Amino acid sequence: MNRKPVVAIVGRPNVGKSTFVNRLVGARHSIVDDLPGVTRDRIYFDVEWQNKVFTVIDTGGIIPDNDDDIMVSIFSQAQLACEEADKIIFIVDGKEGINPVDYDIANILRKSGKTIYLVVNKCDNPESLLMTSDFYSLSLGEPIGISALHGSGGVGDLLEILTEDFEINDETEQDNRIKIAIVGRPNAGKSSIVNALLNTHRVIVSDVSGTTRDSIDSFVDYNGHEFTIVDTAGIRKKSKVDYGVEKFAVDRAIRSIRDCDVALLVIDATLGISDQDKKISSIITEAGKGIIVAINKWDLIEDKQSNTINKFDKKLSADIPFLSYASKIYISAVTKQRLTQIFEESLKAYEQATKRVSTGLLNKVVNEAYALNPPTSIKGKRLKIFYATQAKTQPPTFIFFVNSEELVKESYKKYLENKLREAFGFFGTPIRISFRERKEKK
Repeated sequence: MNRKPVVAIVGRPNVGKSTFVNRLVGARHSIVDDLPGVTRDRIYFDVEWQNKVFTVIDTGGIIPDNDDDIMVSIFSQAQLACEEADKIIFIVDGKEGINPVDYDIANILRKSGKTIYLVVNKCDNPESLLMTSDFYSLSLGEPIGISALHGSGGVGDLLEILTEDFEINDETEQDNRIKIAIVGRPNAGKSSIVNALLNTHRVIVSDVSGTTRDSIDSFVDYNGHEFTIVDTAGIRKKSKVDYGVEKFAVDRAIRSIRDCDVALLVIDATLGISDQDKKISSIITEAGKGIIVAINKWDLIEDKQSNTINKFDKKLSADIPFLSYASKIYISAVTKQRLTQIFEESLKAYEQATKRVSTGLLNKVVNEAYALNPPTSIKGKRLKIFYATQAKTQPPTFIFFVNSEELVKESYKKYLENKLREAFGFFGTPIRISFRERKEKK
């Protein structure tokens, strides 16, 4: 697969970078808000224009020489994006006019040696388009006036010029990477885990709760297997989530769970298991996704003994009993202790979630389970199972054809699930069992 061209979108805060990216992608992927600094990390999206596919990097608004820790990190992220990119789109605000910071950014971009397109955003009417000439003073070539919000102006012309030397994509490529969503409460160490896995400061890490706001994809090859790592915003209790940017970020994190193959639930070992960890576990289970429980910051646990992990395992089983099938790994993002187990266990969970069982073998196991422990009768009637079949994978889903759905007790359904796990494994993935009535043959 040929490497897709990479285009970085840069500019100072609130000039409309994320709005422009959303216009290119055709969906509201980046979080857009009037609050400066909403996009903090560099976020990757694939864009197709006239059968030409390229990758766009949306970056946080940059302010050179700003001493704020977060702003310094954002500036660093933007610099990394420019180094990685083949071309750079520098967006300025046509409504506000030239800002001194624009000159500073222009000076930095010129040193990159990359092809730069100066884009004047918020040109929402013919009068504002005339003002684009003011931006010639940035010495970055001809300014291109657009309205990212309305899609008007020179958006099409910009894309035409931008992609003129890109190759036409005439192949339909399937993404076979296993997608791992890193989820958990704020400040559990999710971004630190991502950075440690990638061995780069791919995501901004800070002690400030809620630093990651968008779900961010990174690609990793581990022992010949390809993975997509998705870092997400911390999921707090609904009552503590402010409406607006944070709510969008939490919604995006939950959507990332629904879109992933395997969810890595990160629990802070120093804080223990919370009600919110249980809630996130439920979200993953209800979405039918593979799951691994990663107990992070294990290096900070003092006085560890030979049975410390066993004690934590028992605590997990007691507090979140429905995750008994999930792998538990004890890791440290700081020391990188056992981090490669994330890939190994994700691969196992994915293989289990995509496993198919033959109908013949399935019914042999079900018949033996039924004979070993027949269901109790209800009002003189007993549940009969005629046969079972696997309907789908991810999660493995089974349909049992029975004489009456009303005769199915929840306890017996759980018994059948346990028997399926004993016979076929399904470690690291939920399984679904449903019952359908079928007339008994006379």
